[in-house]
Amino acid sequence: MLYNLLHGTLSIESAIMQILAVSMIVFLVMPLHEFAHGFTAYKLGDNTAKNMGRLRFSPTAHIDPVGALMILLVGFGWAKPVPVNPRNFKNPKVGMAITALAGPVSNIIAAFLGTIFYYVNILLAINAILPLFICDLLHIFLSYFISVNVSLAVFNLIPIPPLDGSKILFAFLPDKIVYKVYQYERQLNSILILLIAVGALTGPLSFLQSLLSEFIMNIVGLIFTPFL
Repeated sequence: MLYNLLHGTLSIESAIMQILAVSMIVFLVMPLHEFAHGFTAYKLGDNTAKNMGRLRFSPTAHIDPVGALMILLVGFGWAKPVPVNPRNFKNPKVGMAITALAGPVSNIIAAFLGTIFYYVNILLAINAILPLFICDLLHIFLSYFISVNVSLAVFNLIPIPPLDGSKILFAFLPDKIVYKVYQYERQLNSILILLIAVGALTGPLSFLQSLLSEFIMNIVGLIFTPFL
């Protein structure tokens, strides 16, 4: 986003609304993502996050400055991971998979809510309830808010450690393979960073993000179609 602004491909108005959307994501959505992990783990029997003061919906408990900056720069990033001890689960692999899934699901829910407001904004514009320029600004804000939430959900579902998708995948793999993967977690993490840096994941991620965005827009659109 900042790159586009500096190179004149993004208007000041668009940049301001996107920065506001990023602020909401950093201070609301990403803490919700981590809280969802911690709360789910707690419900499954793991008190680690609660004992370390992370089972609270507070930005200061979850924000990672570098991850927040990455959201602003490239559209996806991270917060401080909530600590989870799988040994406290009755079934460690299944418990970890459910706990990991809770994070991306929170982003998908946020995208759905953003899409509802997106359609409400269209109704406000059509019926001239709000001035058109305000509806245009809200359109930019909500579009970016939805886009980043979808990006976060899809990105975190990549099945490479330390992302949530790897823990979901591990629930379906034999313990032997899981332990072997954990032995090379640092190397796999470096590979993930390299793939992101060279843009190797851009195409597949964009395709999956488009599919998820279209699905959400179509589902919510069914509700609002009679009113448009």
